[in-house]
Amino acid sequence: MNKIATAEILCVGTELLLGDIVNTNAAFLSQRLADLGICVYRHTAVGDNPKRLEAALKCALDSADLVITSGGLGPTYDDLTKETVAACFGLPLEEHAQSLERIKSYFSRTGRTMTENNKKQAMMPRTAHVFDNNYGTAPALAIYDEKKDKTVIMLPGPPNELIPLFNEEVTPYLKKRTDCILVSKNIHFFGIGESALEEKIKSIMTESQNPTVAPYCKEGEVRLRVTAKAQNESQAVKMCDAMIEKIVGHEVGEFIYGIDVDSLEHALVNALHEHSLSICTAESCTGGLIAERITAVAGCSDVFFGGCVTYTNEIKQRLLGVSAETLDTYGAVSAETAMEMARGAREKLGTDIAVSATGIAGPSGGTPETPVGTVFIGVSTQNGESFRKLSLSSMRSRDYIRTVSATNAFDIALKAVSRLTKN
Repeated sequence: MNKIATAEILCVGTELLLGDIVNTNAAFLSQRLADLGICVYRHTAVGDNPKRLEAALKCALDSADLVITSGGLGPTYDDLTKETVAACFGLPLEEHAQSLERIKSYFSRTGRTMTENNKKQAMMPRTAHVFDNNYGTAPALAIYDEKKDKTVIMLPGPPNELIPLFNEEVTPYLKKRTDCILVSKNIHFFGIGESALEEKIKSIMTESQNPTVAPYCKEGEVRLRVTAKAQNESQAVKMCDAMIEKIVGHEVGEFIYGIDVDSLEHALVNALHEHSLSICTAESCTGGLIAERITAVAGCSDVFFGGCVTYTNEIKQRLLGVSAETLDTYGAVSAETAMEMARGAREKLGTDIAVSATGIAGPSGGTPETPVGTVFIGVSTQNGESFRKLSLSSMRSRDYIRTVSATNAFDIALKAVSRLTKN
């Protein structure tokens, strides 16, 4: 029995192809297999059709050591994963007494009546290794073909069964069949694009085969995933940490806002906690999104005092004390207004820091002088005010402009924390 190095994931269910449900199982399984040092070659989704399932299974077995299926283990006539896999391996189905008893016990425990077709879930291919399912009626199972040195693991489709089954039963099974482990750590960047970052650290990325360094981007942010393969977790962590230290010390280090943090707002809340500082918000075009994202971070109540959504000029004046002269002279979408909004919020709410956002999110409302996508982010501390101007594409959606504006607000606030806490 050779070690498992490669895998394919085969998700079964017509509902996946129709788009009725999102295939979260594939993402979960890929992450967990990577943790075990198993490289995933491909994801395949196939409907409840035995011929197509058989074709997909044979294709997967031709290229990988391990195939993991999800779905198709239920009691109905179109649940045919076990039957199809058993046929591919030339194995008969036999009643598995222990599984049948567990299924009966499950129905008894939940106060439900077991129907005749539920017995189908206790029929297992001969030689199968059965994993007990304490979360539903469909047991998971593994088949190993000694001649071909191939393994198929079949899991139920519902994530609330698949996830604990994989973590509790399948992971220990697979650990015996692998000889290495993968550890990944993420370096989070803001203020530099993916192509610019890649260009600056190209030599680091191309010269290192283990650990590997790969960039990923989302709205306004870039993430570098550092992944090391080693015989144990401790060794892999050391390899990752050495690479991270190298990148942090590089010129791109100034754009790093965190290692393995959930988001920029998480990094901000953590920094505020660390230095016992408080923050509030004053928003116009973001409509409360900055405050919403801060309050999504657990424990924010110790550092976030509150916020104001001041959409009209009148409310900007009344609640935040923005002067009529500033609005008349520079307009609502201006650096001057953004800074007065932040100052007014900080003074009214009594915080150490305040951030503001005013701009034109579109799709209408822009002018040649101030087109859609123009946003000013203001920040105020006891040391004064500053601002950042964003000139985002007018072709971008309203949601995109608002999201990137909020993310910039977290970045400018995080930099304000750094300035306030410098010795």
